[in-house]
Amino acid sequence: MAPAAEDHSLSTPLLSSDHHHPHVVLTVHDQSDPPESTSVSDSNSQALFQPRDEDRHNPFAFIGASDGFEVPGSSTIDPFRNHTPSIEGLYEWLKILICLPLAAVRLVLFGLCLAVGYLATLLALHGWKDKQNPMPRWRCRLMWITRFCARAILFSFGYHWIKRRGKPAPREIAPIVVSNHVSYIEPIFFFYELFPTIVSSESHDSMPFVGTIIRAMQVIYVDRFSRSSRKHAVNEIKRKASCNQFPRVLLFPEGTTSNGRVIISFQLGAFIPGYPVQPVVVRYPYVHFDQSWGNIALAKLMFRMFTQFHNFMEIEYLPLVSPHENRKENAHHFAQRTGHVIASALNVAQTSHSYGDFMLLARAAESKQENPSLYMVEMAWVQSNLHLRVLEAIEFLEIFLSMNPDRSGHVEFHDFLRALKLKPCGLSEKMFGFIDVQKIGKITFKQFLLGSAHILKQPLFHHACELAFSECDMNGKNYILKQELQDAVSLTVPNLNYDEIHGPFSLFDMDNDGKISKDDFISCLRRHPLLIALFAPKLLQRSSSIATQSLVQEVF
Repeated sequence: MAPAAEDHSLSTPLLSSDHHHPHVVLTVHDQSDPPESTSVSDSNSQALFQPRDEDRHNPFAFIGASDGFEVPGSSTIDPFRNHTPSIEGLYEWLKILICLPLAAVRLVLFGLCLAVGYLATLLALHGWKDKQNPMPRWRCRLMWITRFCARAILFSFGYHWIKRRGKPAPREIAPIVVSNHVSYIEPIFFFYELFPTIVSSESHDSMPFVGTIIRAMQVIYVDRFSRSSRKHAVNEIKRKASCNQFPRVLLFPEGTTSNGRVIISFQLGAFIPGYPVQPVVVRYPYVHFDQSWGNIALAKLMFRMFTQFHNFMEIEYLPLVSPHENRKENAHHFAQRTGHVIASALNVAQTSHSYGDFMLLARAAESKQENPSLYMVEMAWVQSNLHLRVLEAIEFLEIFLSMNPDRSGHVEFHDFLRALKLKPCGLSEKMFGFIDVQKIGKITFKQFLLGSAHILKQPLFHHACELAFSECDMNGKNYILKQELQDAVSLTVPNLNYDEIHGPFSLFDMDNDGKISKDDFISCLRRHPLLIALFAPKLLQRSSSIATQSLVQEVF
C-alpha cells in the first residue's frame, strides 16, 4: 500500500477508473479572492442578489441594505421657533394700546422713506447698463439717499439707537462679511452701514420696491436648487471679492433666518473662494417680544415692531477668520471654524439643521400638523451622509403625510400599508419592521426618510430596478401590463387577486395610460424605494439561474 500511496499527489484522483470516464471538476471561487471584473452585468449578477441566512428578516438584504440603519436621535431644538408668536400679558396689551397712535405715525414714516429711497434708487440706476462692472462713484453717491432712508426705516421700526462693538475691517483686508441671520432687519442695517454686494434668491428681484433697491447693490442671484446656478454664484463671489472696486460681499451663510438661539449649518458659498472673512454677530435682546422671523407672519411681526416703545439691537464685528496658509483647508472646515467663532460669540449651540429643515417645517405646517417641528430631520447631516437632496426629502414628507400621522408624528402599520397600496402579509410586515428600528409598532418621519434613503442610495438599487423591469416585461415590449405586475408581485404577496393589484399598479402607472413604461417603473421605485422588495424573488430567481448557467460552463 505504501508504494501506491507515494504515487498519489494532491491532483491525483482518489478513485481510479479503468474505463477512462471524464471527471467532473468544479472550480470554487473563494470569497477572499473576488472575480477580476466588478462591473454590474448579467455575467456576474449571481454575486449580487444573495441574502445571507442572518438577513432573512431583512427584505432589502438582497441589494446590500443593512438592517438597523443609523437613525440619530431627534433634536429637541427648533431653531425657527419664534418664542412670542402671540400677545400675552397685561403689560404687552397695554403697551400696544398706548403705541397704536405711534404705530400709525411710524407706518407713514416707513412708507415715505421707502418711496423716497425707491425714487433715489431709480435715479441712480437710470441709464446704467454695464452692471458687470462696479457702479460709478456718482451713482454710489446718489445711493446715499437710499441708505439714509434705510436708517430712517429702522427708526420707524423702533430701532432708535443700535449698539455697536468693534469696527468693520477695511475692504482690502476682509472682502467678505458673514453674519448670523435672525430677522429681515439685518439686511436693512447692513445696506445702510456697508452698502455691500449681497447674494440673494432670484425670487427677490420681483418684489415691489425692494427688488429695485437690491439690484442697486449689484446683487448676485442664486437658485439654491440648481447646481449650475450655485456654481455661477460662487464664481461671482470670487470675482467681486477679488476686485477692490466692488463693494465687499455680504452673505448670511445659514441661508435662512433662525431665532438666534442656535447657529444652523453654514452653506459654503462664502468660503469656497478662500478669502478672509469678517464674522459679524447680531443680537436682539428682549423680554416681552421676540423679533426673530420664524414661524410668524411678516405683517404680524411688523405690527409688533411698530407697537413697541423701543426695539433693541446689537452689532458686534469679530476678528477676521482666514483660511489656513500652512495647509490646504477645504471650504467645509473653513465654514465650520467660522461657525464656531460666531456660535461662541453668541454663546449658543451649533446644530445640523439647514434651510431644508425650514422647508420641511413649512410643508408640515401647511398640512395642519399639530407640531410641525417633529418633521425636521437636521437636513445638513442627511445631505452629508446620505447625499439626499432637499427636494427628495420633501417628496418623502408628502408620502409620509399621506399616511395620516398622529399628533405625535407617528404612523401605524395599517396607515403605512394604505399609502403604499399594499395588503397585510409577511413581506409588508418585514418592510414596516425594517423602518421601525425601535420596534414599537410605529414609525416617525425621520425613520421613514432615513430608511428610504438608505435603500435608495445602495449601489445596487438602480441596477435592481432595471433588472426588475426586464423580468416583469415578459415579451420585451418595453412596458408592463397589470397581469404581468400581478404575476411578479404574487411571488411575494400571496393570494393577490386581480382587484388587489390595482393599488400597486396605480402607483407604478404614473402617467395613467394603463401600462407601466420603464420610466414610470423606475420613477415610482425612486419615489417609493421600499417597493423594490416586491421584486426580490424575481431577482433572486434570475441570480440563481445565472449562477447555474455559470456552474455548467465550468463543468468539463
